[in-house]
Amino acid sequence: MGVSTSSDTPTAHGLARALADQLHPGAAPRDVTVSFSARRQAPVEYRDRGRGGPVTVYAQALHATLYGLPTDDEPLPAALDALLQATHTANAPEQKTTVLRQVAEQLRNAAEIIQHYQYRAQWDRLPDDVAKQLQDAHAQAQQLAQALDRVAPAFSSQPTADTAPGPHRSHGRSTAAPTTTPTPPAGRRR
Repeated sequence: MGVSTSSDTPTAHGLARALADQLHPGAAPRDVTVSFSARRQAPVEYRDRGRGGPVTVYAQALHATLYGLPTDDEPLPAALDALLQATHTANAPEQKTTVLRQVAEQLRNAAEIIQHYQYRAQWDRLPDDVAKQLQDAHAQAQQLAQALDRVAPAFSSQPTADTAPGPHRSHGRSTAAPTTTPTPPAGRRR
């Protein structure tokens, strides 16, 4: 599940996954929020307070608190850098599929970040085109993630040798003779 490291210390991501599993086993942490409030029997000063937000934020804070890690001035995560390195070292078909699935997951996280700033732009009353461009970027990131989800399994089931009949493909282009297709009428271009 990826909840702990080799030293059996849970990671922040592992904690987020465990918290998300409380809602539904296998739920993506980015899709889950938490809410804290005091019970009726609690002292009055606690009853009017409540907090909540993304489970990932609370998992980070919980992880930092439990393990005495700094919460401020931490460098931003560089997960895509690690995935880029894995791309160059992934040899097994399953590894390639896993890398693409992780990139799709990171794109969904990026879409959530973009959406946060889209809402922030609207809240801060920035020019309308800023929020619109962020809305477009959010939609594009989601589309990219969905496309990667669709194509990733192909790398696990790819043929091991080029034994299939048909044109040999190199960099997306066929080296076989093109088939004849009807020419579109004059004045119509594709």
